[in-house]
Amino acid sequence: MKLADARTIQSMDRAAVEDYGISGLQLMENAGRGLAEIIKRELSGIQNPQVAILAGKGNNGGDGFVAARHLKNSGISAYVLSLSKMEEIKGDAGSNASSWHKMGGEIFPLSTKQDLKNFENELRGSDIIVDAIFGTGLSSKVLGIHAEVINHLNSLNKKVIAVDIPSGIDATTGSVLGCAVKAYLTVTMAMPKLGLYVYPGRSYAGRVETVDIGIPSKLLDTDLKWNLITEDDLRKILKPRVPDSHKGLYGHLLVVAGSTGMTGAAYMAGISAMRVGAGLTTVAVPESLNPIMEVKTTEVMTKPLPETESRTVGLVSLEKVKEIMEGKDALVIGPGVGNSEDIYNLIKAVIKVVKTPLVIDADGLNSIAGHPEIFKDLATEVILTPHPGEMARLLDVRTSDVQADRVGSATRVAKQTGATVVLKGAGTVIADPKGKIFINPTGNPGLATGGTGDILAGMIGGLLAQGYSAIEASTAAAYMHGLAGDELKNAQGGEIGMIATDLLAFIPKIINSFISSQ
Repeated sequence: MKLADARTIQSMDRAAVEDYGISGLQLMENAGRGLAEIIKRELSGIQNPQVAILAGKGNNGGDGFVAARHLKNSGISAYVLSLSKMEEIKGDAGSNASSWHKMGGEIFPLSTKQDLKNFENELRGSDIIVDAIFGTGLSSKVLGIHAEVINHLNSLNKKVIAVDIPSGIDATTGSVLGCAVKAYLTVTMAMPKLGLYVYPGRSYAGRVETVDIGIPSKLLDTDLKWNLITEDDLRKILKPRVPDSHKGLYGHLLVVAGSTGMTGAAYMAGISAMRVGAGLTTVAVPESLNPIMEVKTTEVMTKPLPETESRTVGLVSLEKVKEIMEGKDALVIGPGVGNSEDIYNLIKAVIKVVKTPLVIDADGLNSIAGHPEIFKDLATEVILTPHPGEMARLLDVRTSDVQADRVGSATRVAKQTGATVVLKGAGTVIADPKGKIFINPTGNPGLATGGTGDILAGMIGGLLAQGYSAIEASTAAAYMHGLAGDELKNAQGGEIGMIATDLLAFIPKIINSFISSQ
């Protein structure tokens, strides 16, 4: 599903008006009417409902005035609390404010803390409060009475419907501009906004519904770079097996992983590749750890690698890695290997010689931080799978900077390295080096536990080994990984106590469900 940033949606509005002759008033009328229909549905079964609409002076407020008019015409008690004086509301929004006023609609000023106190009872008595304060054009911190109103609104514990995007959320980055409305439902216009699906914006948006406001489909069908991964995408990506299958048809993945105390990372990456359908998987670990892996694994094969004095893999392992790579279809390197110059030297050398698709994960990423030059003249597809802390090290910024602009962070690293970047975390962001962005909507906080990243790396590697492209493997694995977490949450009745290996049993069921529904 396509997503739009603030600039794109504003240009679509302008093009609809200037190139297609659709008036701004008509677009606003369609938006407000659609909003009103959804409000009426949400009020179903409530006797004598009351709706409060908090309106700003821009087009977002104009949508609120239109909705108020349609609600009143349907016999629903609605009133508008305006954060601006009537004379400050200009253009199409001003026209609709005037229409609402002329039909006897109530407009109350909300410009001081005292005004907020005066209407406390009315707000508490409303069945739904509509946030039509700011729209997608907001780019500066919310201050003054607007901040007072938003913070008070959040304290009321009422059902809030946000118009287009919760006021205070950046429509492009999803960041909170000082403070933001916490909505249970966001009614977004024309098409979904990027900031509704990127955290922290996603946690403020609640459920999202899109209203068709009449923008021509030719404008909406533009090849936008932002995408929300959906079940339909996975049905298109994942392929069924042919009747005369054998294991050689589904690839052989090599996983270079593990160090003292971290053999679990190697195991989880290897077994998850099998669970996602790889025909064969071999895990290569420091030679002193190989006996442990032979006991720990059954379906996954193991290979010992020459090791450093610290019992880790390093440049000393390179020739053996090159030997084992013969006949392999993809490589995952990094889970649990430790962070050292030895690891950096090995990865630097591997990138130069490996021709199969390559996933660099976990400690592999930490070891190459500050060395984007090693990705010059890539000979194969590379996928980087950082969590926010690892991404911060790759960019030499704070983790909070990464989280404030997850899409921008992933895009920068993809451009710097030429790799596909999978920025893990709530709302995993996938960026390819051509500029495409994919947002994953599945998953829950129960996945915030050790080892889930190793599972994801193995899933991506397993799909690569089967011949899927870097972006196909990354998007499908991220979606299924999150969905496995969601199904596990439902199965155990909550998020707490989930462990990474619990996910493994859900992966085959999920991948087969998408293939069987094609």
